[in-house]
Amino acid sequence: MNSRTTTAACAAALLACGACFMSQDPAEVALRSEVQRYVDRYGPEFQERHRLAAEARWAARTRARQGDVAAIERVRAAEEALAEFTGSTENIELSRAYLRRKRELFPRQIRELETILRRAGGSSQTARTLVAQRIGAEAEQAAALLGFRHELDGRPVTAAALDALLRSESDAELRLRAWESAMAPGPRLCEGLVALRSLRNEAVRALGHGDYYAYAAGAYGLSPGRLSQQMFEIQRELRPLLQELHTWARHELATRRGEPVPDLIPAHWLPSPWDADWSALVPVAGFDLDGALGDVTPLGLVELGERSWTSLGFEPLPVTFWERSSLLPAPVDAGWTKGGAPSAWHIDLARDVRLLLDVVPSAASYLDVHRELGRVQHFLQYATPDVPIVLRAGASRAWSDSLGSVLGLAAMQPRFVAAAGLQGALDAPDRGELLLQEALRHVVPLFWAGGVVFEWERELYTQNLPVVRWNARWWELMAQALGVAPPPGRGARACDPAAVPAISLDPAAAHDRVLAAVLSFQLHDHIARNILREDPHDTLYFGRRDVGDFLRSVMRPGATVDWIQLLRDRTGQSLSARPMVDYFEPLRRRLAEVNRGRTSTLPPL
Repeated sequence: MNSRTTTAACAAALLACGACFMSQDPAEVALRSEVQRYVDRYGPEFQERHRLAAEARWAARTRARQGDVAAIERVRAAEEALAEFTGSTENIELSRAYLRRKRELFPRQIRELETILRRAGGSSQTARTLVAQRIGAEAEQAAALLGFRHELDGRPVTAAALDALLRSESDAELRLRAWESAMAPGPRLCEGLVALRSLRNEAVRALGHGDYYAYAAGAYGLSPGRLSQQMFEIQRELRPLLQELHTWARHELATRRGEPVPDLIPAHWLPSPWDADWSALVPVAGFDLDGALGDVTPLGLVELGERSWTSLGFEPLPVTFWERSSLLPAPVDAGWTKGGAPSAWHIDLARDVRLLLDVVPSAASYLDVHRELGRVQHFLQYATPDVPIVLRAGASRAWSDSLGSVLGLAAMQPRFVAAAGLQGALDAPDRGELLLQEALRHVVPLFWAGGVVFEWERELYTQNLPVVRWNARWWELMAQALGVAPPPGRGARACDPAAVPAISLDPAAAHDRVLAAVLSFQLHDHIARNILREDPHDTLYFGRRDVGDFLRSVMRPGATVDWIQLLRDRTGQSLSARPMVDYFEPLRRRLAEVNRGRTSTLPPL
């Protein structure tokens, strides 16, 4: 970096950090200049190594083959090169030394140094061998999961096809076989997860973190105990609604199947093996989004999502987005698979943004497209010279996810659907059914993430949960949090939690989903009441540049600001599940009437 660029960067930092209030003591000025030169050197090197690692992971996800040793080695080499830099002794020692004099630094410099040190926490080269072993084990685990070839009745089938079957199939025996096929990777992945538990814990302990769960909590500025308490408080507020949803679902599913009402819902009765999205249980009369999208091509559906965002004043997606994204399902006979949940990728921390999706003309894809394009727009908003490379991320992981989810929520409301050009989906939809469908889409997954995955991983990493207890504890939590039971015969060897993609690919991150859900309803409530002046249940974001202005204002800072402070500054609120509770209160009251005389079997928290 030349001196002119460095000077410009320093000047920008001075303006951003309120330099006029800082001491002008020559020693302090020299320190701030030295720190600025350091973070300016760090940024481009990190950006390039991040790009190479992201490209390797992208190739492995979009063309996954079981036992592909070459792909595993490419991911391993790129991740190790990134870890060697981010966890280097030089970066750890420098950032620690500078932070000991943080009172003399600009606030943004402090955030950059803390981010550098935190990034080093997962890859400290003071535990170089452990980090290399962890990276290799993660690459092998991802390849085993993503390259797994599912079968149904002796024929190959994709994971997406199994999901679709569970959303729509009525044949009880076929549903059970499909569910078992979805869970089939578990036993093969169990041994790898045992090794990863140890490697992840030991690698972060090298920089003083108690365990991997504590390391994950630290990303939010929370202690492990405070994060657990936050998860509990959110679920406590929403528990009365879940009790009514669970009681309704037990009786509804038993009626459809002609069977006695169970205390716990058998897992294969439900429309999702992974994230507890039960919305497919309620086809809303007068709201046939699947039918309206029947003639729309997959790329046309993504273009529709892009139009939703540009209607708010956002720029069209880069040409490279269309050239490099992976948007179509893998053919069943392709010899390779696509892996992982729908996801947005920021390959180079600049303009190379991509989606990894299996887009089909359906309501589920319509929602996924709007959500994930929100993350893409967030990437593009903070990838500017105003945000240092080190801080090109969401104010928190949940913050980034919530920005896509808020438009996903609004885009499923009837007026938005009509404005987007899908009037054929609408014929006086039943508002009560719409609200029930929304609750099954947003509230039930919150308890799956916060009450099952979060708690199971917390015990995995903090209590060294014995592997012989993994499956039993998983289904204990499923019963407690969601009132769901496994089909018969799910003993310890089944290792069902290991089949959950996030547990292998995105560990100790289930709290992201819970916090994102809460944040998205807070943001939506603010937009509806204070910008649109509309009922939050019946909004029209489409075409509203003022809504786009608000969303850009919470996207652009990236990680230059604290996420809780950003929420307070933009909405006047602290983190709270109250907007979500209030949104669904009419449904809770309605279901309480429907369920009158029925006994709730969902255990109390």
